[in-house]
Amino acid sequence: MAALLIVLGVALLYIGGELLVKNAALLARAIGMSPLVVGLTVVAFGTSAPELAATLAAALKGTPEVAFGNVVGSNAANLGLILALAALIRPIRAQARFLRRELPFMVAVAVLLVVLAADGRVTRAEGLGLLGLLLLYLFVLLRDREPPEVEAEFAAEYGRPARYVLRRLFFLSLGVLFLAGGSSALVEGAVRIARELGVGERAIGLTVVAVGTSLPELAAALVAALRREGDILLGNVVGSNVFNVLGILGTVALVRPLTLRPGVGPDLLGMLALSFVAWLFLWTGMRLGRREAAVLLAFYVFYVVVAFG
Repeated sequence: MAALLIVLGVALLYIGGELLVKNAALLARAIGMSPLVVGLTVVAFGTSAPELAATLAAALKGTPEVAFGNVVGSNAANLGLILALAALIRPIRAQARFLRRELPFMVAVAVLLVVLAADGRVTRAEGLGLLGLLLLYLFVLLRDREPPEVEAEFAAEYGRPARYVLRRLFFLSLGVLFLAGGSSALVEGAVRIARELGVGERAIGLTVVAVGTSLPELAAALVAALRREGDILLGNVVGSNVFNVLGILGTVALVRPLTLRPGVGPDLLGMLALSFVAWLFLWTGMRLGRREAAVLLAFYVFYVVVAFG
């Protein structure tokens, strides 16, 4: 029964994430957002919606280890699994501005997470601070817009009538419903497996739940790699990692402050190491090649093995 819940949860999360991302991206492009900003905001936040729903569900069910482990594990999976697999398919090139601003900010957010978790808890005040930082980040990002001629071209192709907007909003809402149902089923199944097999909830949160809720990011990244949409791919991964910490953990801590058990340090340090390694690889030649991707993937496999140790 637990395995069936996980399969059902992942399926619903994937369908919901696809509905959310596809329609949110169309709405965002209609108002002139650049591909990189679309990746960093609409696509990243949309594909992170499963993490938000699953983490909130875990916190409300009284399993903070799964909630916190989901955030940390999802960030590690985004870099060591999703980004690596996409680069193995096709090497990824990065813009200079992305390397100067977005990547350093992602690493800074990872460092901030380690600092906040040092005392073993994340309070409501800290959650509010994380959400405030997210709003500031969005304010800076949304100042970058496409040139007027690109906006005009999109408007000419798709139009912007009220019916178009309402249709996209309907499918967005449908996606949210799928995400809510999927997250609840996934968390319930993961917790049951943890108790039946004697595996710690920390390991389940770091792996099964984290990777399961990262499937929308994986699908978006692989499609972007095949279509040579490097900006959207990198924006999706980096934006998701930022949103996971600032948006998801901030929201969860505001709803229910998290008390962490001892032993989360190695998980956090592994996630932080992956962030630094990905940053370093992208800086060298402004690209992530297949050899670097293989190193990232091997690092992630080691990280998962240690989580179950």
